[in-house]
Amino acid sequence: MVDARDEQEPNHRIRSDIPGAARIWNYWMGGKDNYQADRDAGDASLQLFDMATVAKQSREFLIRVVRFLAADAGIRQFLDIGTGLPTMQNTHEIAQSIAPESRIVYVDNDPIVLAHARALLVNTRPEGVTTYVDADYHDPDLILAEARKVLDFDEPIGVLFMGVLGHARSFEAARSIVARVMDAVPSGSYLAVNDSNDLNPDFVALCENYKATGAVPYVPQPIEHIRSYFAGMEMVDPGLVSITRWRPDATDIGTVVTLEETTGGVARKP
Repeated sequence: MVDARDEQEPNHRIRSDIPGAARIWNYWMGGKDNYQADRDAGDASLQLFDMATVAKQSREFLIRVVRFLAADAGIRQFLDIGTGLPTMQNTHEIAQSIAPESRIVYVDNDPIVLAHARALLVNTRPEGVTTYVDADYHDPDLILAEARKVLDFDEPIGVLFMGVLGHARSFEAARSIVARVMDAVPSGSYLAVNDSNDLNPDFVALCENYKATGAVPYVPQPIEHIRSYFAGMEMVDPGLVSITRWRPDATDIGTVVTLEETTGGVARKP
């Protein structure tokens, strides 16, 4: 794996002087794959809001979602768009621990993420498939074309957008991306989304400050915008809720604190 703290650039696309969302999240989660600019931006954010908790709870949400899709819904194919840096219990590890034959396609265009992908691919279960696509999610046609090389689009697919749609050029662009991908997958597929909402003015201010660093902006969205990604689909209980309230583990029931700033849900395409 590439350690960004070494300040060595794996390729010319990596900008160590501009914060990167995947690397900042890695820093918040206690990882070492980040540059000084990422750590500075991460520390500045922590002064305004507890983003370390958001990052960790977002990962816990992904774990529960993939576990549900693989174990309860019987999904054996996953398209994880905007995957970010690998940390604990990645999508392929969860899915393949339940169904070793699962096929996972990760999509990202962050060069640090792609550098890690080369190392990560050697750790996949031999019965299944794990691969990465180097693509911007604003190009869903490219993503779908590459995913078709690995996934069977005649069988259900679990599509994941975890904390990334706020980086889209606009809400309309984000909705169009989701719709394009979900139109391409068959009946019985699932969509899972986790994104930050605009309920907390302190969190909105944090995102404005983040934009001023020169990084790709992240725009928190009204909950109704997030809900619209699931239009025409059947929401899985408990619906669109705080990510900490989406099917918490039995041992956590009664102790879960609602994270109001981040909303998530899962729905089935009829």
